[in-house]
Amino acid sequence: MATVKPFRGIRPPKQIASAVSSKPYDVLSSEEAKEEAKGNEKSLYHIIKPEIDFPAGTQENDPVVYEAAVKNFNEFLKNGWLVKDDKEQYYIYSQTMGSHTQYGLVVAASVNDYLTGKIKKHELTRREKETDRMQHIRVNNANIEPVFLAYPDNERLAAVVSKVTATTPEYDFTSDDGITHKLWCVDADDDIKAVTEEFAKIPYLYIADGHHRTAAAAHVGEEKAKASKNHKGDEEYNYLLAVCFPQSQLKVMDYNRVITDLNGLTEEEFLHKLAAKFDVKKMGSEIYHPTGHHNFALYMNQTWYSLTAHSDIYNDEDPIETLDVKILSDNVLADILGIKDLRTDKRIDFVGGIRGLEELKKRVDSGEMKLAFALYPVTMQQIIDIADSGEIMPPKATWFEPKLRSGLVIHSLE
Repeated sequence: MATVKPFRGIRPPKQIASAVSSKPYDVLSSEEAKEEAKGNEKSLYHIIKPEIDFPAGTQENDPVVYEAAVKNFNEFLKNGWLVKDDKEQYYIYSQTMGSHTQYGLVVAASVNDYLTGKIKKHELTRREKETDRMQHIRVNNANIEPVFLAYPDNERLAAVVSKVTATTPEYDFTSDDGITHKLWCVDADDDIKAVTEEFAKIPYLYIADGHHRTAAAAHVGEEKAKASKNHKGDEEYNYLLAVCFPQSQLKVMDYNRVITDLNGLTEEEFLHKLAAKFDVKKMGSEIYHPTGHHNFALYMNQTWYSLTAHSDIYNDEDPIETLDVKILSDNVLADILGIKDLRTDKRIDFVGGIRGLEELKKRVDSGEMKLAFALYPVTMQQIIDIADSGEIMPPKATWFEPKLRSGLVIHSLE
């Protein structure tokens, strides 16, 4: 059963919450972060991407960069731009993108739950990315950024969220990307008790986004437990910062592919090979959106095509073999186009659904890419089925929006 606890969050005073908060460290480059932080000494980028304050080309894993992170974190605390709450409590964080709003409970989640598989993952992590975030957590002795978890819908937790969010939020602002962020404190003892008790009845939590952050936070917690002579198990380093959303509220978007060439084939030869595995239908110049699972959109030479997979190339009884990313990877990218490793092959790039299919058209029409594939989004249930089966999703399969805002609540490990 899931173990969570309230904690004394470190967060900005409400009048500067918007100025302090930032996008997650891994959704923008150092150059983009430098531009976003320009003229704003309070921006969290000075802590989570401190290379922006060094000459161009300074590596994010340079020791001087980590030293700057902790120096800047301490400066924020000294200047009162970040303040530690007096009471251990939970928080509720809502995000509104267009007509969609989702409400997450901000908790300290158990490191041991991750290490023992009660917090389930669906992606592989890369050691070098883990190592960078581990060092960032070590030097700051804090989880500066949260991880993004999902839990099965729960009536009692929904009642607490509904009650608390009927009051005036601590924070209420809209970021430059048009997303509205609100934060409430869950500080009534009966509500705190209800959240802790209800999570204890939930068998598993699921990582939606932030696999590297989760792994890094858990490994640092494990390190600290082994290094402590007086380890008891209730210290803050035994917990990591998480925002937990009911699974029904989460929005998974499509994650599309653009490819540089046809692997030596002509367009006619390529379409002929596709026809052996898909029903191929020419749709014309108007953007075509996939209509459901196992239906794909192909854009090539100013023309859109509908591709519907033949039933003999997938297995709906298998949580991995039914995935459209798997069908496309095996039957088209590998078999026809010779792209075997999605993580390393330079002939393929990936475009998050937030950019729309217009972005695919633009990159092909510009001549940068030869063709593009649009996929129907995976469902949250598919992600959970894969995590429950112990399997791992193929690379670049899920794109969650909106992304969590960083800097609204920080969790100290001491």
